[in-house]
Amino acid sequence: MAHWIDTHCHLDAPEFGDAALAQRALAAARGVQLCVLPAVSVPQFNAVRSLAHATGDGYALGIHPLYVASQSEGALSHLAQALQQNLADPHLVAVGEIGLDYFVPELRAPRQRERQWHFYTEQLRLARQFDLPVLLHVRGAVDAITQGLRALAGPGGRWHGIAHAFNGSTQQARQLIDLGLHLGFGGAVTFDRALNLRTLVRTLPPQAIVLETDAPDMPPQWLYRSAAERAAGAVQGVNSPAELPRIGAEMAVLQGVSVKELSDVTTRNAIDALPRLSAFRDRDRISP
Repeated sequence: MAHWIDTHCHLDAPEFGDAALAQRALAAARGVQLCVLPAVSVPQFNAVRSLAHATGDGYALGIHPLYVASQSEGALSHLAQALQQNLADPHLVAVGEIGLDYFVPELRAPRQRERQWHFYTEQLRLARQFDLPVLLHVRGAVDAITQGLRALAGPGGRWHGIAHAFNGSTQQARQLIDLGLHLGFGGAVTFDRALNLRTLVRTLPPQAIVLETDAPDMPPQWLYRSAAERAAGAVQGVNSPAELPRIGAEMAVLQGVSVKELSDVTTRNAIDALPRLSAFRDRDRISP
C-alpha cells in the first residue's frame, strides 16, 4: 500500500463534529499515515492541539486571513505566547494557517488589506523568531505573499513551509520554490476543467509538490455538486483526509509516475517542508 501525508486538513471543523476520529481512522486504513491540522483563529488553538494529540498527528498555530477582522490586536500576543508554551511539543510543526486573501471582495478594501498585511507579516516574524515553517494561504495574493517572504527572509533568504492550495502561474510557482517553499495541491487538480492547474502540475518538478485535502473544503471532482445539482436536491459530499489516496492517484497520472513513486516523493517533500515531521518518521510512523 502507498503511504501518504495530508499536509493541510481542518479535522477540527464543525462539518466533522463527532465523526472526526472515525474519518481519521478511515484515512489511516487507506494509507494516510499523518495529517497536519492548522488552526485558523485563537479560539481554536487548544482544539487543534488536543485533536492532534488524540490522533497522533501534527498541528500548526496561526491566524487565517479570513479571521483577521474578528481578531483583536491582542491575538498576535496570544499566538506568540502559545508558540512559546508549545515549542517543545513535537506535534507542533508550523505557524499556520496564515497569509493573505485578495479573492473575497470585502477583503480587498484598503483597510482590510492593510490589516491582513499587518497580521501576515507579524506572523512571519513569529515563525522566524521560533524557527518554525509556515503554512500559507495565498488565494488571489501570490505576488504579495512572495513580497512578504522576501522582505522578512533574513539570512540565507529561504523559508521552510508550504504555499497551500496553490493556483498561480508557473512564474509565481518558481519564485516560491526558489524561496524554499513547497506547493500544496489537493482536490482542485481532479477537475477536468482545471486546465491551467493540471498543466502546472504536469510541469512542476516532483520535489516541489506536497499533497493536501484542505478537508472539509476543496472537495475533489467526485464529491462536488454544482449549484444547480444542489438546488435539485443533490447532497454535496464532505471532503475528508480519507480522499487523499484517490487524489494522489490522479496526481500521479498528471506527473507521469506510479502511485508509489508519488507517495514516496511527496512524503519526503512534506518532511522537507515541515522538518519536525521527521520525529514521526523516527518513531516509525512514516514510510518510506
